Order: sequence, then C-alpha cells, then structure tokens
Amino acid sequence: MTPTLWGRWQTRIFLLATVGALVTWLFVVGIVGGHPSPDYWWVLLYVGLLGIGWDVIYNFLIQFMWDHDWPGIFQFAAAVVEGLFLGGIFWIFGLPPSVPQNHFMPILFISHYSLVWISIYCFSWVGMRLLFPRWRFRGGEWFGRWPRG
Repeated sequence: MTPTLWGRWQTRIFLLATVGALVTWLFVVGIVGGHPSPDYWWVLLYVGLLGIGWDVIYNFLIQFMWDHDWPGIFQFAAAVVEGLFLGGIFWIFGLPPSVPQNHFMPILFISHYSLVWISIYCFSWVGMRLLFPRWRFRGGEWFGRWPRG
C-alpha cells in the first residue's frame, strides 16, 4: 500500500529517531567522519524538518503516477535534490545555531547525509517489512484506528 502523508511523516520521524540517530551518533563521537561534534544532531534535525516539508510536495506529485508511488530510482533522485538543497543552504548561511558559514565542511555533510539516507532507505525497504509487517498495510501510519485482526 502507498503511504499516506500522515504515514510518511510518522515513518520519517520514526526512522530518523532510530536509524538516523544511530548513524548520527557514530559521527557525533567520531567513530565515522573523524571529526567528533554534536553539530551532527542539528543536521539530522534539519534533514527531518526539510523532509516533512518535502513530503507534502512528494505526496502531491505522486498523485500523477498511475500507482501513486515512485520507483526507488526516483526516491534516490529526490534524496540527491534534498541533499543538494540542504547542503546549499548550509554552504550559504552556515548551520544554525552553532556552525558559521566559514566552518561548514561539505565533505562531512555529504558523508553524514549520505550514510543516514542510505541506512534509512535500506531499513525502510527491508527492516520495516520484517519487523513491522502490518506497517505498510496501514499506509505507513503508526498511530491511527485500524480494525483488529
């Protein structure tokens, strides 16, 4: 079943708060990236906020598809556009509240964003279906009224 907008939001928040937080923690403590910093948590927050806004546009655009969903390659393209947009904002304005424009490191942003996105993408296609088999039949929603069954 194609996720509803409410389901997309719930799933995005859940995956960012679990898988995304785990990957981000690896960057925060310096296991990955080699530059430990709590600023990676801000990147994860901004990815989530931008993603919630992007889901509104995404949900509108998929209404024109025959099955109301995009193939994985379109999701990859959307991730690239989202990453370029967010990276461009950070490049121009810095990373509020703690990283000024002249201290923004694009290679660290690219590695963090890419690893978070790939981890969430893979977990949503495999882990979610294995651990939560009814999740996709509820339109991606975690909270709601469903028939008992």
